[in-house]
Amino acid sequence: MTSPDSPVRAAIVGFGWMGQVHARAYCRLAQHYPDLPAPELVAVAEIDGGERIRRLATGYGVDTVLDDWRELLARDDLDLVSVTTPNFLHQEVGVAVARSGRHLWLEKPAGRDLAETTAIADAAAAAGVRSAVGFNYRYPPAVEAARELIKDGRLGRVTMVSIRMLADYSADPGGAFSWRFDKALSGSGVLGDLVCHGVDLGRYLVGEIESVIADDAIFISERPEAGGATSHFAQGSGPSRPVQNEDFLSALLRFEGGARGVLESCRTSVGDQCRYGIEVRGTEGAVAWDFRRLGELQVCLDGGRAGAAYRTVLVGPEAGDLGAFQPAPGIALSYDDLKVIELHRLITAIRTGRETGATMIDAVAAARVGAALSRSIEQKSWVDVG
Repeated sequence: MTSPDSPVRAAIVGFGWMGQVHARAYCRLAQHYPDLPAPELVAVAEIDGGERIRRLATGYGVDTVLDDWRELLARDDLDLVSVTTPNFLHQEVGVAVARSGRHLWLEKPAGRDLAETTAIADAAAAAGVRSAVGFNYRYPPAVEAARELIKDGRLGRVTMVSIRMLADYSADPGGAFSWRFDKALSGSGVLGDLVCHGVDLGRYLVGEIESVIADDAIFISERPEAGGATSHFAQGSGPSRPVQNEDFLSALLRFEGGARGVLESCRTSVGDQCRYGIEVRGTEGAVAWDFRRLGELQVCLDGGRAGAAYRTVLVGPEAGDLGAFQPAPGIALSYDDLKVIELHRLITAIRTGRETGATMIDAVAAARVGAALSRSIEQKSWVDVG
């Protein structure tokens, strides 16, 4: 176990875009939270890590690049491992990290299904290690401000919740067939990629979801195989392959306490680039947040019930972790900043034993809702989350 004054020594398994986001968070943590010893990023593992990966790693001060993540876990100088691989490796690597006694920072969805997610959570609990899961949309200071208003009863009794997670990264039919469209590799489509974020936002702001009824659809039924490395936006040039998981999912939600919710998510939504947000309405007021306007909170409070209007609040440094980044309202944070906050919550838990961020417990809760959504689609009926 790392002593209170020594740095946490970290490594990353998977060094694509998200692995590099994690690397930047490790590099920046002490700049925003100087009371914590700066973590040391000592190694990365990437299958077929070539010269390009080595150059990228060097930019983050990392000299050791391994092709095999098992070789990485054999090292004796690691306290924490980030897992940012494709979904089909999450359970194997995540369980191995926990069993090795290292703390775990795992990207969502933790597993391809509830069983895999539970297996990772059980391994972390059995090993007594700390965990963090990449539900970064709960960390914007505006979301934290909304949560405080809801907890303080400023909205009255919550009655309605609207969640949208809309993106266009798969809207082009010529986009390459990647592991994301292969059910065996990804587990699900937009359910695991975006819906889980929306479920976590709903749980974080309002409370547990009791029951659901859902529908899904595939709008682009086939895609060309990739000619090389693939990403969200890579173009295909080979023969067509059938898409095996959902482009779209919508659901009605029933929350504990009686609130009713609507959730809509799509990865082929033309005109929507990262249109992620939530609206919460109550008997006395309402709040709304949109990721694309990260530092703004739409607030409708103290204006009576009929004829009341929203006003825009630019949250200040007193909200959430904004003060660790910017001194005043109106200076926006970024996606990468949210990952720095996420890492800070994990390092704090490692140092103090006090959980302040999303953990594998939250990943299991979101996966349990995801499993209920899938059962509802199969049964064409309301399903209790359980």
